[in-house]
Amino acid sequence: MPFYNVTLKKDSPPEELQKAKDKAVEQGGSIKHEYTLIKGFTVEYPADHVSVLESSDHIHVEQDGEVSIQ
Repeated sequence: MPFYNVTLKKDSPPEELQKAKDKAVEQGGSIKHEYTLIKGFTVEYPADHVSVLESSDHIHVEQDGEVSIQ
């Protein structure tokens, strides 16, 4: 399963992040890391269910990927 970074959008209520975590786990995801400096988390999540997370107006979902400096 791919990894996704999920972050709370600016001015969104903090409880929306907990709702996103709960929804991710309910849909078969596994929380791998929770951030402390930003409101967000990384989840291992089924690619065919990512639209469920993306449907929220309060969070931003981005597939995790390798970062390189060229």
